[in-house]
Order: sequence, then structure tokens, then C-alpha cells
Amino acid sequence: MALFITPRLLPLGDSAVTLQFGDEVSAQANARVQGFTRALAQAVQGNALPGVLEWVPAFASVTIHVNDASEQAALERDAALLALAQSAQPLNTSGRCWRLPGCFESELAPDLQALADARGLTPQQVIEFITATTFRVYMLGFLPGLPYMGDLPAACEVPRLASPRREVPERSIAVAGRMCTVYPWTSPGGWHLIGRTPVRLFDAAAVEPALLRPGDAVTWTRVDTAAFEALERRAQAGTLNVAEYLEHSP
Repeated sequence: MALFITPRLLPLGDSAVTLQFGDEVSAQANARVQGFTRALAQAVQGNALPGVLEWVPAFASVTIHVNDASEQAALERDAALLALAQSAQPLNTSGRCWRLPGCFESELAPDLQALADARGLTPQQVIEFITATTFRVYMLGFLPGLPYMGDLPAACEVPRLASPRREVPERSIAVAGRMCTVYPWTSPGGWHLIGRTPVRLFDAAAVEPALLRPGDAVTWTRVDTAAFEALERRAQAGTLNVAEYLEHSP
């Protein structure tokens, strides 16, 4: 497992390439991803990289979709992407900082007790670890708006479930390995469900549909069942303003 000194450019079919900055999930690799994507956006906006259509950042890599006019154009574009990846400065500062409500009561946290037992903790101790952690959004994936957030304290680290659930309730807070996530939609899933948030993480009608972005920071504020249900009613009625949970925006 390493952070690459020189980024690697790998072909991905005939219409995409992947730039790898490392082969591990780490804040250092992800900072280079975020720094590169910012520089890439600026270059594309300035028409410095013709043929680049869009890009998808991941934990330690960025996939760039392209439409090249010729083989020579592709070679020139690859060289420019590598040069940009080498010169882009890591983005170590966090993006927006969110403090989101989460309910960790047993009826919304079916795996909390089992996780606590597996780690020799009480459910209350697990909740204290979760709410004391500032999670970094590394990437979005699997479902629209689903954040992969690290780093879960090692004391709470558990593998994925041996048998995934066929149906995970939407907005469930879940953990696996050293990661935390929220399922924006009802879907199958194999992570441990430890709570739920009333906040919608994806709204197709919004100007920016996904609430969270790579680079954002998230902390959880514990709310009880009554407060969760009240907030959920507001969310369903469209009167819950998610901006009230935004603590800081760069």
C-alpha cells in the first residue's frame, strides 16, 4: 500500500483514462485527488484540455472521460493530464463542514448492539465514538449521493455483514471497515446499520442534487426518537432547510 510519488495514467477503454495517486485509502492520497480535480476543472474551464468531457474522483484516483479528435490529440491530452497531476497541489483543507442530526435509538439501529458486542463496547460507547469523530467525505458512489466517509475509529472497526440485506431503509447511517456512510435510497446493502438521519442526501430537483461533496467534513449530532420524527416530518413536508446544518463553507 503506497502513495505514488508520480501519478500513474492508465487507459480505460477507448474513451476514458484513470489517474492513480496511490493504492490506499488515505487522507494524503485523497488530498491529491481533490487538488487535481480542482486544477482539472480550472483547466477545462479555460479550454486548456480539449476532449475532456467529465471526471469522476474516487478514493485515490480520478477517471476522466474523453472524446479525442485524433490519436495525436489523445497523446497530447494524456501528457497534459500527467503534467497537471504532477503539478497540482494537494487540497488538504476540508470543504464544507456539516453537523448533521442522527438518531441512534435501537429501533433505527438494528446492528448497533451486535457491533458493540463484537468490539467489547456498549452501544453508548459506540455512539460516543461516532459523534466525536469528524468524518471526511472521500468520494460519492454506489448510489446517487451516497458518501464514503472516513475515518471511523479503529475501536469500532468491523467487516461487512456476511450476508447483505436485500433492503436497507433510506437515510440509514452505516459502518464497515474504517468507513461510514448513509444510504440515500432504500436499497440492498451489506454495512452495519447503527442509526438514521432525517436529512435527505440527494434531491434530483435541486441545483446541486447531492448534499455532500468529496472533501466535505461531517460530524453527527445525536437526537432522540421524538426529535428525529419531528425533523423527518419537516423533511417530508419540504420545510427542513438543510442549510441550517452547514457550519462552515470555504
